[in-house]
Amino acid sequence: MEKPSVSRADPNVRGKSQMKTIANIATLAICFSAAQAHAENDVEVMHFWTSGGEAAALSVIRDRVVVAGIFWEDTPIVGGGGDQARTALQARIAEGNPPSAMLMLGQNIINWADEGLLGEVNAVAETEGWDAVLSQAVMDFSKINGNYVAAPTNVHRTDMIWASREAFDAIGANYPTTWEEFNALAPRFIEAGIVPIAHGGQAWQEAYMFEALVLGVGGPDFYRDALVELNPDALSSETMQSVFAQMAEIRGMVDDDFAGRDWDVATSMVINGEAAMQIMGDWAKGEFTNAGQRPGQHYACIPIPTAGDEGFIYTVNSLSFFAQPDADAADTQAILATVIMDPEVQVAFSQAKGAIPARTDSDVSSLDECGQANAAAFSASEIAGTAVPTFAGTHAAQANVVAAASEVITDFFNSDMSPEDATGQLAEAVELALGQI
Repeated sequence: MEKPSVSRADPNVRGKSQMKTIANIATLAICFSAAQAHAENDVEVMHFWTSGGEAAALSVIRDRVVVAGIFWEDTPIVGGGGDQARTALQARIAEGNPPSAMLMLGQNIINWADEGLLGEVNAVAETEGWDAVLSQAVMDFSKINGNYVAAPTNVHRTDMIWASREAFDAIGANYPTTWEEFNALAPRFIEAGIVPIAHGGQAWQEAYMFEALVLGVGGPDFYRDALVELNPDALSSETMQSVFAQMAEIRGMVDDDFAGRDWDVATSMVINGEAAMQIMGDWAKGEFTNAGQRPGQHYACIPIPTAGDEGFIYTVNSLSFFAQPDADAADTQAILATVIMDPEVQVAFSQAKGAIPARTDSDVSSLDECGQANAAAFSASEIAGTAVPTFAGTHAAQANVVAAASEVITDFFNSDMSPEDATGQLAEAVELALGQI
């Protein structure tokens, strides 16, 4: 049975939660003071939030943690997809030196929890009533085997188009609402000297583009069948060929220098009006915000055109807690968890990150129009059953399956492979990867 959601703007729930959170931070800070003489109280956070907007968002959490009397040790690992961070984490685990907390996504959290390497913050979660303010989609990647092993910072939407108002005004065009309109814009932008699609040629970026197209071309039911259930009939279907065909259209819309470009550099092309659009998750909005741009005035945030029912591809961001050898270290993790779940922190973090809060009782009225629209869309899609977990972000499938599929996807995008051949290779790659689990 689907877990009922609490209204995002319920002032009674929000007020009680805020008072409870303030009290908990104070209590935990007292615990910290008592232990300070006996141990070094710090918290090391390993992450891959290194762009301007991401760093601004993380600082919201860091500043509150520091106020609580904890020394923040920042360990950033460059690489937007998180592959480098996962490699660095594995090395730390092999050394027996895990960080206090780590930014991890989806199935990776479940895997580390199953290995028995994650700690828990159940006492904080119970005191603050996390069960009542987190949707099932968020709890699936925060509460594992009955234990809260992660504190969710936000929810992202991955099926988004970011459009430069300057570029669209230059050709006198409206924002696209169908794939036919989307494709017809490209020659007009090229004639005006504007790159139609800003893209960074990295495998993880192409995987996120691919999943957006699976939703956009096939709809949420097909997405779930193909990328969540990994149904071989869906993976090898004519609909999947249409997905790759649309991806081939987009391949003709990028500039010649896209290979290896970081995602935030591609976003800056849209910010500067050099490119018209970017297909990227809503973390891109953090870069627009960091550059002083506002939706409606400078850019548009457009959900991917969808076939039939609208959908919503979600990514849950969270910091997962690794088991620590002493109680004092666990106390600092508890403070970090309380700060992350503070209702005010949730909103401020999302404002900087371009996301929506993980808490269902958050007051989203201070978010911009894109944030408010996505918050409403996420709630509505959960109720309608059209919210689907990200494949590229390893929520829908294990990392080795995503890696195998991504290799086919990026090979397709960087070659003249036919959609038919790509579809066959995708189905085969997924089948082989599933056989290795």
